[in-house]
Amino acid sequence: AKRTIAGKMGQKMGLKNLTKNIYFLPHEPEVDRPMLAYVKGDKFSLAVDAGYSKKHVQDFYRALRSCDLKEPDFTVITHWHYDHTFGLHDISGVSIAHQKTNLFLREQQDRANDKKYIDILKKDDTHFAKEYAGENELNIVIADIEYVEKMTLNLGNITAHIFHTVSPHSEDTTCIYIPEEKVLFLGDSTSEDFFNGGYMDKRKLQHLIERIYSIDCDYCVLSHCEPLKKNELLAYLNTLK
Repeated sequence: AKRTIAGKMGQKMGLKNLTKNIYFLPHEPEVDRPMLAYVKGDKFSLAVDAGYSKKHVQDFYRALRSCDLKEPDFTVITHWHYDHTFGLHDISGVSIAHQKTNLFLREQQDRANDKKYIDILKKDDTHFAKEYAGENELNIVIADIEYVEKMTLNLGNITAHIFHTVSPHSEDTTCIYIPEEKVLFLGDSTSEDFFNGGYMDKRKLQHLIERIYSIDCDYCVLSHCEPLKKNELLAYLNTLK
């Protein structure tokens, strides 16, 4: 899928360090795999998004092990789209998502009752076809915990503020803010709505821009490009208004 921000071309590589306690496995444009992130607290660890597939999750966990990091205690979903959620059945620990995310995932479960649904997705999306080459079934699950407006996790000297926000990309958008590291995870929130003809709702974009302005962060992390400085992202988004 075409993204609002093209980002640097991803390479098949291991985990990268963003800050002292935050790591990420870079996005892979060849199959449209999103970035998967890891936040390390003194007591608990948290992953951002559940990946495109079981293979994606396994690649992520392999990269964690290579850095002597344990598998995540929590996984927070940024939105329901399949490249962020179809690996959910294979994660470790407890999963967390917005109430609407689980609603959308239940709809996907219903569609997946038709064994031809995976073939429909492969036909509609060449990236999906690459990720699921040789696969003939889907295992779609919902998140263990769902929230409505916001929730906070104390990971041990690291805090994860999980909140819902208005976004032009998807109505279930979840962001994760780590104040101690001054990092804001935004998922795909700044992109167009690909399930509505690529429509960019300028009103929703403005609301999101104001929300980003209000948060004290150094880095803004989008799922399909390299991490950006806050001022870089806002400068770009302001050209879209």
